[in-house]
Amino acid sequence: MRTLARQPGRMPSASSVSLRNTARPFSILVTLLMILLGAGLCPPTAGQKSNPPAQPSSVQPTGGQLTAGQVVQNLVRMNLERTEALQSYQSTRVYRLEYKGFPGGREAEMVVKVKYRAPGTKEFEIVSETGSKLLIDRVFKKLLQGEQEALEAENQKRIAINQENYEFTMIGCETGPSGPAYVLSVKPRTKNKFLFQGRIWVDAEQFAIVRIAVEPAQKPSFWIKDTRIETLYVNVNDFWLPAHNHSLTAVRMGGHADFSIEYKDYRITAARQLNKISSATGPSR
Repeated sequence: MRTLARQPGRMPSASSVSLRNTARPFSILVTLLMILLGAGLCPPTAGQKSNPPAQPSSVQPTGGQLTAGQVVQNLVRMNLERTEALQSYQSTRVYRLEYKGFPGGREAEMVVKVKYRAPGTKEFEIVSETGSKLLIDRVFKKLLQGEQEALEAENQKRIAINQENYEFTMIGCETGPSGPAYVLSVKPRTKNKFLFQGRIWVDAEQFAIVRIAVEPAQKPSFWIKDTRIETLYVNVNDFWLPAHNHSLTAVRMGGHADFSIEYKDYRITAARQLNKISSATGPSR
């Protein structure tokens, strides 16, 4: 968007004020949506890599159910296994955003083809763009740029779902579409605007995150009142990748943003054999 210069001694025009006020919620929205990079935009195979603690080859359940610490140890270990095994894949994403607020409503959609190559390269090809150019340029394309940056090793370390970044508490077990899963509450150990708090669901057999329902641990801006983020994952040849991401954000100016990403047409193009943890370490299916 072109910057409008202000002439000395003259009041800014109504159009320039409108443009600046319009851009503000979207710049805040980009900052907020970058949190999604830690809550699901980067697949667990890449975004949760961490050195697992030394321990036996399989963790035995206590009283028929693992503790929160045991579940997380298995999760970290299997994320490392998946990271090392997955070499490349392709997929399609559909980004959708509807914004209602000052000075008016806007909506946009963008379809993107994605190619991932280990250890941390993603190529994005924009297939189509419809709707608000402001949303496409200031939100969607900024998110693609931010996702590339999130793949860097140091950034992954800061947002990884592990015991270094989060405290975990066992809530219980639930049976969902993919089968039994452990439900854990998560709380950041440090102040980091890219971390979150809420709940995660971990598959009881493959020890992969199948669902995340969270909110930012810190509000990224005074202008953000409330945000709810949910990410669902799908099993693609034993690699768990994002299936759908949805967030609702309320802005203090009276508006709200409804943002979603649909992931589809996954195709694993190269992978090594994946070592698995025995299903005996969790509830039976």
